[in-house]
Amino acid sequence: MIITDRMSAQMDGPFCVFLIGMRINRPWKVHRWLPVFFEMPRMLAELKRQPELGMLGGHLWFGRTIILLQYWRSFEALTAYARRPDLQHLPAWGRFRQRVGTSGDVGIWHETYPVSEGQYESIYANMPPFGLGKVGKLILSRGATRRRPKRMGMPAVDGPA
Repeated sequence: MIITDRMSAQMDGPFCVFLIGMRINRPWKVHRWLPVFFEMPRMLAELKRQPELGMLGGHLWFGRTIILLQYWRSFEALTAYARRPDLQHLPAWGRFRQRVGTSGDVGIWHETYPVSEGQYESIYANMPPFGLGKVGKLILSRGATRRRPKRMGMPAVDGPA
């Protein structure tokens, strides 16, 4: 559903943005990168079945570099998930190190951004619910929330945004 109004996302409290992905460096070495590729769906299924682990939602993009954008309840929830040996991530990490190691055939990466309450900003126009607007609450961007500084609780400035 496309929302034609100008919208902004509202999150209650702090949260964590987590980017994770893989890059297929040597496409002909399918035996190296395909097992790595199949690890993520297992983790995502686990996180969907157990929302108490703290993942709020995300988006996935495919190409030679695969990117998964995730939103987590907190940095602590993300870290706790990553370190639990009874869940999918830690064993998958061990299998990657064993199967791929430092061969360079396939790369994996992540970036983590803990976000304090009110220290983010978003705008969506002519978009379906997406990003923070999908995992948080979408609000009309009018009046006080029409400009970026006001959406972040900062003094107004002249110019577009």
